Amino acid sequence: MKEVMAIIRMNRINQTKKGLSDAGISSMHARECLGRGKGLVSLELLKGAEQGYEEAISLLGSSQRLIPKRMISIVVPDKLVPKAVATIIALNRTGKSGDGKIFVLPVSETVRIRTGETGDETLDDA
Repeated sequence: MKEVMAIIRMNRINQTKKGLSDAGISSMHARECLGRGKGLVSLELLKGAEQGYEEAISLLGSSQRLIPKRMISIVVPDKLVPKAVATIIALNRTGKSGDGKIFVLPVSETVRIRTGETGDETLDDA
């Protein structure tokens, strides 16, 4: 089983929830977060700031702004990972900087607290 974690635009959360549900993936978690991608940072300025150049440090101030995003997390059986990733991409790709990022992480175990069930029995099985 895997955790599919995605950082998406705030205004895309409702259509993403609906799209995942339509794809048979109803269990998810979402939270507000702040972040930025590498496109908002001048790597030359960052390098100068790391080397201690005060001019570079002062210029970094405006490029360090964090953007409001949503982080969604779903845990699915391995067979559903491609479907989950494809659904998130289809619903969030605009072709512009800031569309987000998806991370796929291994999950070693799950336990349903109410029943004590473990493993894939606790997950969506579409």
